[in-house]
Amino acid sequence: MKDLTKAEEQVMKVLWELDQAFVKEIIDRLPPPKPAYNTVSTIVRILEKKGFVGHHAYGKTHQYHPLISKSAYSSYCLKKLLGNYFGGSFEELVSFFAKEQDMDIAELEALLKQVTKDIKPSHD
Repeated sequence: MKDLTKAEEQVMKVLWELDQAFVKEIIDRLPPPKPAYNTVSTIVRILEKKGFVGHHAYGKTHQYHPLISKSAYSSYCLKKLLGNYFGGSFEELVSFFAKEQDMDIAELEALLKQVTKDIKPSHD
């Protein structure tokens, strides 16, 4: 998987939200100042080349859809962050986050409780 630029990520966020869209619909969802149609069209074509986006053709018009899920890209980014800044250690990441957010014991326990709830037990 490849990294996305800020502009590419903005377009992907819209596609993940809408599931499929024409360039005009993507532009409508982007924050002001609105980019030019050709700019967004070029970004979408780059995303196609990178393997993030596919399309359905309707004459000369294309409707785009994500080929990579938001969760797959999020996982990729997290692994890259862990590797580049925390030596691959999730514990170091959590420790850094807890210190940066100045979390107390009660907040850490609440976080642990939430994570424990979100993790589904494996069935061996």
